[in-house]
Amino acid sequence: MPSLTVAEAQERAALLTVEGYAVDLDLTVGDEVFASRTTIALRCAEPGAGTFLDVQPHRLLSVTLNGEHLDAGSLVDGRLPLTGLAADNEIVVDAEMAYSHDGEGLHRSVDPADGNTYLYAMSFLDAAPRIFGCFDQPDLKAPYAFTVTAPPDWTVLGNGAATRTEPGRWRLATTKPLSTYFVTLVAGPYHSVRAEHDGIPLGLHVSQSLAQHLDRDAEEILRVTGQALDEYHRLFGIRYAFGEYHQAFVPEFNAGAMENPGCVTFRDQLIFRGPVTDGERSNRARTIVHEMAHQWFGDLVTMRWWDDLWLNESFAEYMAYRVCEAATDVADSWADFAFVRKRWGMDADQRPSTHPVAGNGAADAASALNDFDGISYAKGAAALKQLNAYLGDDVFLEGVRRHLHEHSLGNATLADLLAAWASAGAVDLEGWAGQWLRRPGIDTIEAVRTDGATELRRTPPASFPAQRLHAFTVAAYGVTGAGPQCAVQLSDDRMTIGLNADEVFPVLVPDAYDDTWAKVRLDPSSMAALPAVLPRIDNVVTRAVVWNAVRSAVDDAQLSPLTMLDVLEAALPDETEDVALTSLLDWTVRSLRGRYLGLHQAGQRVADLATTCLAGAGPGSSIQLAAARAVAGSGTDADLLRSWLEGAAAPDGLVLDLDLQWALLARLCVLGAAGSDAIEQQLRTDRSTKGSVHAARCRASLPDEDAKATAWRLISEDPAVSNYELYATCQGFWHPEHDAVTTAFVPRYFSEVPVTTRFRSGWVVGESARRAFPAYAVSPATLHLAHAALAEPIDSGVARSIADGADDLRRAVTVRAAFAG
Repeated sequence: MPSLTVAEAQERAALLTVEGYAVDLDLTVGDEVFASRTTIALRCAEPGAGTFLDVQPHRLLSVTLNGEHLDAGSLVDGRLPLTGLAADNEIVVDAEMAYSHDGEGLHRSVDPADGNTYLYAMSFLDAAPRIFGCFDQPDLKAPYAFTVTAPPDWTVLGNGAATRTEPGRWRLATTKPLSTYFVTLVAGPYHSVRAEHDGIPLGLHVSQSLAQHLDRDAEEILRVTGQALDEYHRLFGIRYAFGEYHQAFVPEFNAGAMENPGCVTFRDQLIFRGPVTDGERSNRARTIVHEMAHQWFGDLVTMRWWDDLWLNESFAEYMAYRVCEAATDVADSWADFAFVRKRWGMDADQRPSTHPVAGNGAADAASALNDFDGISYAKGAAALKQLNAYLGDDVFLEGVRRHLHEHSLGNATLADLLAAWASAGAVDLEGWAGQWLRRPGIDTIEAVRTDGATELRRTPPASFPAQRLHAFTVAAYGVTGAGPQCAVQLSDDRMTIGLNADEVFPVLVPDAYDDTWAKVRLDPSSMAALPAVLPRIDNVVTRAVVWNAVRSAVDDAQLSPLTMLDVLEAALPDETEDVALTSLLDWTVRSLRGRYLGLHQAGQRVADLATTCLAGAGPGSSIQLAAARAVAGSGTDADLLRSWLEGAAAPDGLVLDLDLQWALLARLCVLGAAGSDAIEQQLRTDRSTKGSVHAARCRASLPDEDAKATAWRLISEDPAVSNYELYATCQGFWHPEHDAVTTAFVPRYFSEVPVTTRFRSGWVVGESARRAFPAYAVSPATLHLAHAALAEPIDSGVARSIADGADDLRRAVTVRAAFAG
């Protein structure tokens, strides 16, 4: 199906006004398809003109325009021509639609735990026509009225309040005007918890097999929801506009969550089956608060076209961290931002695929999907945080309120938002937006010691020169803790400040509180003192800045990865924040062993580092759980891992829940110390959707030719596999320990994965290509294969995944060449 272009969208928006949709779905037709009947009330500004309707049916039964039957055979590539429109029109589309298994359209899954069937609708970007006939673009908003036929024992939810009118028949209240990509439906024998906050009906929903886990966590989730609602009402001065507020935790969901007005959908891994770290609970709270921010920024006011997607995501990202920190029980949100989200965004901003935060130039909807990345989320959020400090909170919020009021239930652009801030008193926003939002790339800031002072140096990326103003703090640290500091505004490439580190405070940290968006470089004297000083820095955000600086230096081949391991061994066992330990151990396992360093150099040292962190952790603590997961992901002692799995010799206080058991088994499979029988035995104890996904990863992790061949057929040939089992198989396929049995699949990745678009589409195409990339095949030959693949005409999502994987691979090749890996 051709992707809608911005020119086509502008033409349709000028021609059409969609007055409303009436959608009737019958979910009792069978296991493969459902019936969809859509009635559209449509006005046309130029009677007699023509356009096209978006619809992607399994079988198109009939279409009428103002009572006249249209030729169903004229449907080509998801577009049905409409000619001779009147001023006022009624279009009726009858179709059989196919259930999906890829997380888009109307997704159908069967829970292995009890055989129950669950549905959810994901209409994001261009998936709505897989559910109902429509005009699928963000700026053709319209009200929706749904009626649904479902099995009598099912619950049905959607954007409007759902009422059961008779057994198996539901009517959903007509919504306020929505973009097509917000339309959702959730249906199945879901378990529900209902409540109310400030007059707003609330609902939480999960599959029956997760009912006990939701009941355990419902109070916490509802408390965060209520706290965030109160804070958003205070900040924005507009009450939540979409009636009831449901949060459905659904199986096999591609994204973290989707902000559908009135019925937000989340991946059901956010309902925890066992012990989790404090950081994971905080992340769940931020995800809830992020999606709630969208009810104003995104849902109430929606971008006009996808090149302003940052108006949705950057703003929700910023507000999630701000509101969680200010109004909920969640602690250290900005530490998570620094360790996790900022790293994600900084990686994206240094790739060849980097793009501006705003005005990303998305010529069509498909290319816009590729830019839902760390730039649109994390970099945009960092820019908004900086803008808030520059404008002051009063001007910042007043501009936001004016923007939301002026464009309520409509669409808007970056220019509209800048105008609202200007009317609230902001000045020179065009200059700020030009440097920070419309120009890609990341500056590097370093502090160079001079006699009695420090020279700050700013280096823009060569490909994207800019004169970005950076406001931040430079601070010195020693074994006794924090020393002198200096707040600066760096507007030139060179600036001297009256601060210098000395023998007492030898570590000099630019941007010590993570206030700007830049790579930080530590000078040699700071690096030399780091093993002794880093554990003595109390501020976890400052530690994140330091760790990010050191990781960045390794990524850029400016610091030996063996030196990085030295620093990790000296400082990481003293880390007290689980988000820090998780982030750093994950990076160490993924990047140092097998990529920047060979297994012979780093395999045992990384395993020992995780074991040392575990040995120093308190029983039952988040740090213990984080370290135990790292042991399970990198351990080399199969006997120890097996003894844990069998319930013996595990550290005191460590709960070996099902997910940790699967992690241990996966590692044993990698090591060749467990096989198919062990996987089937574990699956018998965990007959759940999540258990099936874990089993798929374990099967792909077996180090024999038959297992790899079977896994590869699933990755490259199977059109029926669910999205989660596909992702797990991709994740389990490549391991540095398996070079001997996977080398032959490296060229096959570049020839076979791009053509999976013949039977897959949407999100799953690019995501599976990303996860299946041969990241451990570190050689110039692999890079050559990647570049050759990119020279061919391939799907844009696959191309982005290959390009990003190749960039990571280029770094690894460069690091190994520089330090004789």
